[in-house]
Order: sequence, then structure tokens, then C-alpha cells
Amino acid sequence: MELTLLGTGAPDGLPRTRCPCASCATARGPLARAATALLVDGAVLLDLTPGAALAAARAGHSLAGVRQVLLTHPHEGPAVELPAGLPTAGRVADGRVLTLISGHRVRAVPMDSPGTGYEVTAPDGERLLYLPPGGAPAGLPATGNGDGEAGGRGTGRGGDRSARDAGPAPYDMLLADVTGRPDALARLRAAGAVGPGTDVIAVHIGHEVAPGAELDRRLAAVGARAVPDGTTLTVGEYHDVPELPRRTLVTGGARSGKSVEAERRLAAFPGVLYVATGGAREGDPEWRARVTAHRDRRPGSWRTAETCDLVPLLTGEGPPMLIDCLSLWLTDAMDRVGAWDDAAWTGGGEEALRERTDELVGAVRATRRTVVLVTNEVGSGVVPATASGRRFRDELGRLNAAVAAECEHLLLVVAGQALILRG
Repeated sequence: MELTLLGTGAPDGLPRTRCPCASCATARGPLARAATALLVDGAVLLDLTPGAALAAARAGHSLAGVRQVLLTHPHEGPAVELPAGLPTAGRVADGRVLTLISGHRVRAVPMDSPGTGYEVTAPDGERLLYLPPGGAPAGLPATGNGDGEAGGRGTGRGGDRSARDAGPAPYDMLLADVTGRPDALARLRAAGAVGPGTDVIAVHIGHEVAPGAELDRRLAAVGARAVPDGTTLTVGEYHDVPELPRRTLVTGGARSGKSVEAERRLAAFPGVLYVATGGAREGDPEWRARVTAHRDRRPGSWRTAETCDLVPLLTGEGPPMLIDCLSLWLTDAMDRVGAWDDAAWTGGGEEALRERTDELVGAVRATRRTVVLVTNEVGSGVVPATASGRRFRDELGRLNAAVAAECEHLLLVVAGQALILRG
């Protein structure tokens, strides 16, 4: 099945007309995107957008053979002129299946927001799923390989279906609003509809994420990619996407955005375990407000564990895990060995802390889970006035360096911007 992306942008395109934002200012030339529209094997047009015929011609295709034009979402603004010879555009009732003269089968997939998704099956069996902007499937049948575990891509697509679990195979390709609705990708992974071999293409791309390298970085972190307008893809063909790292360390200063960056990296995966090492801190309203803010922005499907006992979690099996943060874990570890007192520190506290940190680093090294760890950078500012404060700064620096050495991916977040140090 051959798929041409006539556009890959949000409904109002990128850049937006008269929008002064930085993303729109830099979305020029190859970074500009027309509203998303897909041409499947020259026979099916998914979403009719202004200039579709011209976009197809630029990509070396014609709309003359199109037998079905389907819309995924309500189109605002003036009516789009229907190119000569095309059938009338329309939407299909949820669950209905169309069998086209070209041999393609199209099934309408219900969404959790206004709009319709379309599952397209080619005559030779390749399957793609196309979702509307801002939409996620309202319900999916169970499919094979639905463990939801984050991991690298497989080497096969449609050809390896006989080796999969019983039930429908994962889609060969998914085209969705990955940046706006990462939870849609998480739902599909949980249902087994997206597997390691699914080619995930981001469409409906707007100005919420800076175009170019930053967009590519964010998409790669969740196993997706973006392509320019006019690109033709072969559904079911293997495409090399960077392997998702098993261990990622995100570091940065206070309020740098490091926790948001860490959460974003796992937003497209189901069943994530969020490990909060700070505890509840009864009687501290400011801390309670911080915890509430973190909890409110996390996906509802995530589970939370408040603990500093990280080694059993790292050595056990389970879904992806986010640990926030190592600096609070170290505070608890130093409390347990009496490290704040000079006499206790020299009388065995330092050795006891080394044992604890070595055990944690060893667990990070040996873990088979996908894990994102958050920590603080505290050595770039004012030197602490007390011996215990300097001791904490030094020990956190050592712990950060030791954990970073065991991680495939290392990010430094500054002013909300992630700088890749490794990976």
C-alpha cells in the first residue's frame, strides 16, 4: 500500500496566518506544513484540504483515480472547493465498513472527540490507522502483543504476523496527532494495536512544538517520526527509527522543566509507574501544592508509588517507570545514615551511604525496565554555607555522575529546553 502525505500540518496549517509565535516564525520552506491530507494508492483521499490537487501534482500523483473521499473531522472556515472529477466528500458512521472497487476496505473508528478515525486495509493485507486532530480511539478490540512495554522496534511488519499472539495484528502504520494527543498512542499500545513494528507518523502538526530538530527529538522519544509534505511511504515497509533508550537521566536546575520533560518522554506509553521519592510531608501546604500540580498533569492511566525503596522496583519486571527524583532519594538516604551530623558521618555514615548509593547504581545498571530518572543540578550556584549543605551537594554530584554513567540517554534541561548530552 502506497501512501502520499499531501499535507502533515494542523487544520490551520503551519505557520498559521498572522501568528507571531516563534514556531510559526521559523516554519518556513521545508518546515512549513499544509493541513493534513492522505492519498492512499491513488484511490482513497482522507481529508479534503485546499490545494489538494496541486499538492498531489507536486508529489507526482493525480487525484483522477480517487474513488472515495472521506473526512475525519468538522472543517471550519469557508467550504473547500471539490476538484473536478472527485466524488463528494463525506464522513462514515462509526463502525461502518466500506469495500471499494479498488479492493481497499475502510472501517470508521469511533473517537473520544468530534471526528472519525479510519482503518484502511489494502487488497494484499497491509493495514493503517489514521486519526483526526485531537482525537483518540474511544474503544478498540483487543489485539495481539498488548503488553504496552516501551522498547525498540522489531524487524518485521505484516510478514511476521504468524508469530504474533492470537487476535488481530498491530497496525503496520499509524498516522495520528502524536504531539497533541500522546495518550492516543498509549491507548493503542495498551490494546496491542501499535507494536514495536508499527511505523508511527506524526500528522496534524501545529505550532505547539518548535519545528525541525526539537520536533524530531520529541517524536523520537516516543518512537514516532515526522516527514515533510509530499512524502510517499510504503505501508508495511521497514523504516529504521532510533531505538528507545532503556535508561534516561534528566537533570536540570530548580523549575527548569526537567520533570515536564521526563513526563513527556513516557506520555505515549500505557501503565507507567510514577515513583515519587518525596513523600507526603504532612503539614506542609507548599509541598502539597507541588505534589498536586505534578499529579494533575500526569495521564490518568499512570500509577503512583510514594517510596524511596527503589532497588526492588528497578530489579523487578513491569511497565515503564519514572523516578522523580534522585535528590530527594539522597536526602532520605542521608537521613537514614545520620549524614548531617559530622561525628556520625565520620563514624560510619559515609561508608553506609556509599553502600546505599552503590546498590542503587547497580540496580540501574541491571534493570530490564524502561526507566526515566529525574535529578537536580546543585553544583552550579552559590556554595552552601554549612558543612552538611556542602556534603549534600558533593554527594548528589557523585550520585548523578554514577547514574549518568549507566544511562544510554542523558538530558540537561535549561529554561525548559532539553539539551542532549548523550544518546
